[in-house]
Amino acid sequence: MHFNQTNYQKRNILVVDDTPDNLRLLSAMLTAQGFEVRKALNGKMALTACQMVLPDVILLDINMPEMDGYQVCQQLKADDKTCEVPVIFISALDDVVDKVKAFDVGGVDYIAKPFHGAEVVLRIENQINLRLLQVKLQEKNFLLQQALDNLKASQVQQIQNEKMVALGQLVAGLAHEINNPISFIYGNLQYAGQYVQDLVNMIEVYQQEYPKPTPKIQQIAKNIDLNFLIKDLQNLIGAMYRGSDRIREIVQALQHFSRHDEAEIKRVNIHEDIENTLVMLQHRLSQTADHSAIIVVIDYGNLPLVTCYPSELNQVFMHLLNNAIDAIEERVGNQSPTPDSQLFTPQIWIHTEVTELNMVKIAIADNGSGIEESLRSRLFDPFFTTKSVGKGSGLGLSISYQIIVQKHRGQITYTSSVGKGAEFVIKIPIEQPER
Repeated sequence: MHFNQTNYQKRNILVVDDTPDNLRLLSAMLTAQGFEVRKALNGKMALTACQMVLPDVILLDINMPEMDGYQVCQQLKADDKTCEVPVIFISALDDVVDKVKAFDVGGVDYIAKPFHGAEVVLRIENQINLRLLQVKLQEKNFLLQQALDNLKASQVQQIQNEKMVALGQLVAGLAHEINNPISFIYGNLQYAGQYVQDLVNMIEVYQQEYPKPTPKIQQIAKNIDLNFLIKDLQNLIGAMYRGSDRIREIVQALQHFSRHDEAEIKRVNIHEDIENTLVMLQHRLSQTADHSAIIVVIDYGNLPLVTCYPSELNQVFMHLLNNAIDAIEERVGNQSPTPDSQLFTPQIWIHTEVTELNMVKIAIADNGSGIEESLRSRLFDPFFTTKSVGKGSGLGLSISYQIIVQKHRGQITYTSSVGKGAEFVIKIPIEQPER
């Protein structure tokens, strides 16, 4: 009976037996059947032979000096390189206890001496076929896992695209609705201020021309505290002017942040994008009932214009800064009210520079709660989040990873110390390579 070599890729058999006659017999028999046979007289030689060339099947004698077959098998199964190789025990011992032990240490089959050549070949053939099926199953499992990962990535990308479209439409609508009235207010405040000043001047002239007003005018002036009103009126006009200007800035930041009309790649000032994102998050950085104002420390390097997808890069800045604020709020929430906790100053650091590899580096660090070691391997997985329901979708870092690594061919890494904070570092090429 000759084994069909087309059914398997390798045909390397390692025979381990301390009896030279047995080795010669098995070697001649298997060679005649078309197998490639290597021989080892003891356990140490067998382990060395496996490291040099991985066999498809090992025929292993049990009774050997220094290291018996059970010990050899245990070492093979403990090594990641050799643990998958099928081991067939061959022994003159035919006791049930010996057979059970052979299977306990990882053997797949047991042949009692004296053996029949056809039986040995058939059992080797069965093990190689089984191994081939296992490999095919592993390959299918790998392909299925790959397909699942691709599906998850597609879902994340679809969610990101829909989110950006919705955001762009929302911002366009908000800008249209808010810009008209705020432009009217902002544009007319200057005239209103001038008119008020003219009226104040008129009152002052009256006071000079009629230094002794009537009792009724004196009473009204006292009731409205005319002197304070005149002094504070310009302050009020100035505050209104600054407030309307702030609304205009926020609307411009919204438009700049979403960049609805800039979906394509272009050269941009990264610092402007960061600043506009900070404007969007100003309400979260300000002092609240739970924490003092979060101090943002800026350390900008001398960056050139960077070729990128601005709208998507802004999403990354938003995700990372939002996460930094969340981490700070979590640390504040976990602190017990002590004198030391009163001294805690929440901070976010933003650093940019050009690296020696012609890349732009953007580092965003915080002194928040940090990231648990057990969570770090899953940090960029889609839909993984440690936040409570309604506070996080588990997409922020996954989307950021896709945008930086896949879209911009860059890197995103992080370092963290539990209870002390975390730092995320982005690196993207200054010029995107042609696709």
